[in-house]
Amino acid sequence: MKVPRPWSARAWLDTAHVITGLPVACLLAAATLPLALFPAALRHALPWLTGVQRSRFAAFQGARIPPVPVASGWRTLSLWRQVGYHALSPLVSFPAAVLVSLAWGAGLVGVLAFLGPLSSPPPMVFTPDLRDPAVAVVYALAGVVLLVLAPLLARVMAALDLAIARALLGPSRKELDERIETLTESRAGVIDAADAERRRIERDLHDGAQQRLVSLAMNLGIARATLTDLPDPARQAIEQAHEEAKQALRELRDLVRGLHPAVLNDQGLDAALSGVAARAPIPVRLEVGIDRRVSPTIEAVAFFTVSEALTNIAKHAAATRAEVTVRRERDRLRLLVYDDGCGGATMDRGTGLRGLAQRVESVDGTLRLSSPLGGPTTIEVELPCA
Repeated sequence: MKVPRPWSARAWLDTAHVITGLPVACLLAAATLPLALFPAALRHALPWLTGVQRSRFAAFQGARIPPVPVASGWRTLSLWRQVGYHALSPLVSFPAAVLVSLAWGAGLVGVLAFLGPLSSPPPMVFTPDLRDPAVAVVYALAGVVLLVLAPLLARVMAALDLAIARALLGPSRKELDERIETLTESRAGVIDAADAERRRIERDLHDGAQQRLVSLAMNLGIARATLTDLPDPARQAIEQAHEEAKQALRELRDLVRGLHPAVLNDQGLDAALSGVAARAPIPVRLEVGIDRRVSPTIEAVAFFTVSEALTNIAKHAAATRAEVTVRRERDRLRLLVYDDGCGGATMDRGTGLRGLAQRVESVDGTLRLSSPLGGPTTIEVELPCA
């Protein structure tokens, strides 16, 4: 523990924390203990009472103690832990405030005794003669020692109070584990729901708008082939409409494929990535070694990660070739995307790589990037697939 200097802001904050802790603790204990006889009232008042202490720790110690919800019932352990803190706090704050006050006060008295011994009144019975230089020096040395030790004492007492508060006012390890488990399940549910929504949109576009565009393009093609006796302006309008319908159909197919390719659902990651590699503007060597399919969510994350990485390579890397390796090793799916481009890629430049990292992290995966100037660039991704 670092010893704060007597004149430092840390020393004064620790001292203020300890000194103010006593009246605050007494007031809160006086308010909390009677309410313990009325659990319903206690459950509503306790968050406010505990919030006062949390504010004190934040102001003087810069420490944030996470709140614990107590509205679920008056029998919860977290509620009675907080009651226990308010009952125990005066017993800790009283000796702490007394010791720190005595250390500062006695230290100041000792130093002042040395500064003005000659003006001191004559000694009384059983009191030292401060007019004696030797006695004044002893008092001064003792005062200096106390002034040096007072900040350390205040630091120790404040740290003790903070440790007790973290244990009783904050969530327990079990509560934190339960909260983490709840958040993990909630996040997994959100990811699955988003993936299901993408599948639904893809299905609706494929079965609805795409089929109508196919029908429109076919009708325009038939009209273009059969209505040969139309005036040139009308025939040109039909030809233009036919070409625009086909272009809109191509764009819609690309959009549907980007939302969630049907081949990924039907045939798995190997077939879906083969299509991505075949459409890439540069040669891509693909190697997929998966003995059995992983969950649909992990498949989707792996597919879009590789697809986006190849898109970034084509746009920014000036590469002549790329390699993609996908392997399953026990409970991890490992992706490796390599290119021989110019390198220099970082997470800070642009949003593409940050988006990849966020997509991977959304399922508790990891992404590592190696891209020295001059290349090559390697992206390694690990995804859980237990």
